Amino acid sequence: MDEITVTLPDGSELTVEEDATVEDVAYEIGTGLGRDTVAGVIDGELVDAQTPIHDGAYVEIVTESSEEYLDVLRHSAAHVFAQALLRLYPEAKLTIGPWTDDGFYYDVHNVDLDDTALAQIEDEAQEIIAEDIPIERVTHSRSEAFEIYQDNRFKREILETEAAGEEPVSFYEQAEFKDLCKGPHVDSTGEIGAFKLLSISSAYWRGEEDNESLTRVHGTAFESESELESFLERREKAKERDHRKIGQELDLFSVPDHSPGCVHYHPNGMTIRRELEEYVRNKNDELGYEEVWTPELNKAELWKPTGHYENFTEQGEMFNWEQDDTEYGLKPMNCANHAYIYDRDTHSYRDLPIRFSEFGTCYRNEQSGELSGLLRVRGFTQDDGHAFIRPDQIRGEIIDAIQVIEEIYGHLDLEVVYKLETRGDNAIGSEEIWTNATDALRDSLESEDLDYDVEAGEAAFYGPKIGINAKDALDREWTIGTVQLDFNIPKRLGLTYIGEDNEEHRPVMIHRALLGSFERFMGVIIEHFNGRFPLWLAPEQIRILPITDDHIEYAETIKEALGSFRVTVEDRSWTVGKKIQAAHDDRVPYMLIIGDDEQAAGTVSVRDRKEQERNDVDIKAFRRRLERERDEKHVEPDIQRAMESSSAD
Repeated sequence: MDEITVTLPDGSELTVEEDATVEDVAYEIGTGLGRDTVAGVIDGELVDAQTPIHDGAYVEIVTESSEEYLDVLRHSAAHVFAQALLRLYPEAKLTIGPWTDDGFYYDVHNVDLDDTALAQIEDEAQEIIAEDIPIERVTHSRSEAFEIYQDNRFKREILETEAAGEEPVSFYEQAEFKDLCKGPHVDSTGEIGAFKLLSISSAYWRGEEDNESLTRVHGTAFESESELESFLERREKAKERDHRKIGQELDLFSVPDHSPGCVHYHPNGMTIRRELEEYVRNKNDELGYEEVWTPELNKAELWKPTGHYENFTEQGEMFNWEQDDTEYGLKPMNCANHAYIYDRDTHSYRDLPIRFSEFGTCYRNEQSGELSGLLRVRGFTQDDGHAFIRPDQIRGEIIDAIQVIEEIYGHLDLEVVYKLETRGDNAIGSEEIWTNATDALRDSLESEDLDYDVEAGEAAFYGPKIGINAKDALDREWTIGTVQLDFNIPKRLGLTYIGEDNEEHRPVMIHRALLGSFERFMGVIIEHFNGRFPLWLAPEQIRILPITDDHIEYAETIKEALGSFRVTVEDRSWTVGKKIQAAHDDRVPYMLIIGDDEQAAGTVSVRDRKEQERNDVDIKAFRRRLERERDEKHVEPDIQRAMESSSAD
């Protein structure tokens, strides 16, 4: 029998027989690993242990100690839910039930569910877990599979699409329950240590608004009850930090029905956005980027050579239409427009790097059911940048970008998590180009001694990338920025520069976004800070609280003395206690309380939102300290630190 070679996570290669499965690879590595194998990862895809391996595959073995084990467990939990549902509601029609980052969901049809029903289904699911039912993979012929689902058109459609050509067809069974599925799954329902159904929502079949409306049941599962309890506690905290809730409380933004998926920034929200823009603009200046602006409306022909048109129209993400036999579109990305500006002139090797930045608004035709406040939108503005460089400049350019990213995220108290995303199935260009580009990104990360995870197959179609994830105050990871290395688009567009040898050479293109989209980034930091923004970002930085109306005139004098800070005077006829509570609820960093004593002495009493207080504060010293806190971008206001630093001045 012929042999094939696979690559293991440590970089070593292993030769196995050509019909080998994931489990066979595990046994080749070691008998103990073979016995412990639950599933595998082939080229970034989580698969059943019995899945055949192909030549050249990147293979990881999944055991109970692997990070991926929780995904396998939750996939089985989705089947437990489906089994419990059918025991109580046999008329229900199952559609799809995948695992997710924090649990699973299952979309079902022909059944109405409420919270009472959900509790009953959860009780039944707990019984199924207690029964410790073996979960076994079985196969049926395609004709048998269609017969099994003769009254479920959703599963029949899956057989005709995702499972097209599969013979035999993979199912998983547990007692009386059987579901069309490729796996992977744990060995039995009893391995699910903790199970919880969370909520009910609606979804469209295939995410298409013209299709049937389905009931989506969300749930989660863990190996232990303690892990579930911790998750539920974090979930409650996340609800309190929901950026849509805080956005309404602080009057930051809205997404009205007349602009679905497109954000309206209110004055408070625009203040935050402008501060972020100016911060990034200054960083771009330091990195040598020149700011440009390009139109949102272009002929669709612009994106055809780059490959964007094909990719985005296939996924239904591009807004395009025809007029006078010409196709137009709202730009999904800025790179083709920036390449156009580069190509208008002839460039020497001495000119490179040439760098363009833009706060460019782009559009993606996301399904309405997937829109979510600022985190999933149709119209978004990127802090986009494209550097056109020589091959010998790659490492330095990437390292410079990484160092700035570290600085920015440090100022926002966000932990950076790096992902090296490698070639996927939709990649354009040769394997050699991709290998060289991926190696360059890996070298840059390792030269900075940065930890990173490899996300196989997750790169953009034109080149590998370093994905910038941010870990927030609740230990959640958010995909935000990116640094991508691209040899393909310059080649497709015929971009050149004149080299030292007076011959034409091809530049390399770096696509870079420090924050990603402003919409998503703002959603993340709203939740990360729980609306309690650092002084430099806060829409209202200081609120002056006169104890009585007699102190309002002095309050206005103090406001003027604070210069460029964003200051308001609370002139409503409330008690001082009520004024303090309102400022606290509005998450204002500093409150200045003014009464007879302060007015007579020409000072203020300062209270920060951590409820620390200082009396008889000199306003000039206080202003100097606030300027330092703002300019140094401290994360949290602190009156004690402020005044100690002021006295040192």
